[in-house]
Amino acid sequence: YAGSPAVDDAGLIFSDADQVSDWADAGVRWAVANGILSGKGNGILDPLGNATRAEVAQMLYRYTQIG
Repeated sequence: YAGSPAVDDAGLIFSDADQVSDWADAGVRWAVANGILSGKGNGILDPLGNATRAEVAQMLYRYTQIG
């Protein structure tokens, strides 16, 4: 929906960032840089976990607030 926005080459600061799939890396870095994703606390992103309904609602809300 947002097209192909530029992504910063900076690494992710989460301890489990190495678990982010290669195909999702740029999108996850963009979402973190734009405040859509912020992790689950204690420096964990949990890219292999499931998102709750509340977490998805928060991500969608944050997405609508950018730009």
